[in-house]
Amino acid sequence: MTFTHLPPDVAELCERTRRFIREVVIDAEPAPGERLDQVTRDRLQAAAKEAGVFAPHVPKEYGGQGVPIEHWSPILQEAGYSPIGPSALNCMAPDEGNMHMLNLIATEEQKHRYLVPLAAGDIRSCFGMTEPHPGAGSDPAALRTKAVRTSDGWIIDGHKRFTSGAVGAGFCIVMARTPAVDGSPEGATMFLVDMTNPGLKVGEAIHTIDRSIDGGHPHLSIKDCFVPDAAVLGEVGLGFRYAQVRLGPARLTHCMRWLGLARRALDIALDRAGRRELFGGPIDSLGLAQNLISDSVIDIETSDALISKTATLLHTDPKAGSAMSSIAKVHCSEAVFRVVDRAIQICGGDGVSDGLPLAQYLNEVRPFRIYDGPNETHKWAIARRASAGRSAAVRAGERYQGDAVVGRGGGA
Repeated sequence: MTFTHLPPDVAELCERTRRFIREVVIDAEPAPGERLDQVTRDRLQAAAKEAGVFAPHVPKEYGGQGVPIEHWSPILQEAGYSPIGPSALNCMAPDEGNMHMLNLIATEEQKHRYLVPLAAGDIRSCFGMTEPHPGAGSDPAALRTKAVRTSDGWIIDGHKRFTSGAVGAGFCIVMARTPAVDGSPEGATMFLVDMTNPGLKVGEAIHTIDRSIDGGHPHLSIKDCFVPDAAVLGEVGLGFRYAQVRLGPARLTHCMRWLGLARRALDIALDRAGRRELFGGPIDSLGLAQNLISDSVIDIETSDALISKTATLLHTDPKAGSAMSSIAKVHCSEAVFRVVDRAIQICGGDGVSDGLPLAQYLNEVRPFRIYDGPNETHKWAIARRASAGRSAAVRAGERYQGDAVVGRGGGA
């Protein structure tokens, strides 16, 4: 990946990030199947601050590098070249998405209390949306956690599951259904809840195949959880709207980080294919291997282009960017999996062993087709938007012919 198309300061940050990941972070990677420990995380984050690569997405006033969203991708891809790179740079999910949303909609007091320590890496966070069936999952409208107004705050009751990052987190952003109160609409509201709140307890762990997200994906029990009015994030009743503010960029940054890991997988495969001989020559001289390699290069480059387009849209037209992020999420999650899978195939038996990290990479990227909404749900939404666009064209006096929309007078 080259950086010549970027502004000089961003290109320089990309180069520093590349060196930091390769020279500092990779040597600290845990063994396959193990998680990054807190002592190593703290050490790496301190080193990242010293190297000037810490929190690239965070505004400078909160200790970050202040990079605008349209230039996040090459930096986060470099961070994602190591599974623990995003944690070292403090741009890992769910913290990165929570920082972005807090910066946009939190009050100054909330930013001081939650964003400042989160951006500094002093605490971690989680986001409480997903619930046990029949609660919110692929369909956020099924939200069952409720918050009831009291004279001086809110009482929240519910049950969350798959709350990524909850173990060891400092606070949770809890989504709860709220009634219409004081002129605010009925709907969902986001609440900032300290993990020390006696009404919020981390429950049963959910053991998953991925290991990179700090804090796992446990259940959360929320019972008679009182929070003051100051805990409301944004406005009452607008939680679903704020969720889109968060989820559009968060889907895309997942694409960025895991595309970096796909580049690492391809590099491992290329190294093996160039050094190992088979049937009288190196593997990369064989047509079948060349086909696997070329398909992976195509998957990486098309993903990179789609991410760049979506990031630009999120900057210039957030609504269109959020819609495009569904397309990017589906394409990248499937493309990244294919790249890692092909790398394993090229490396043969070593690819599925602990001798190489590729098998664990496959475990890391496979859940992406489920996380941030299953691909099937995104495809449903993509198709609905396409059909709605076609209907709008018809209402505007155009007629639809195959793949082309033409005017009343016909013609191509």
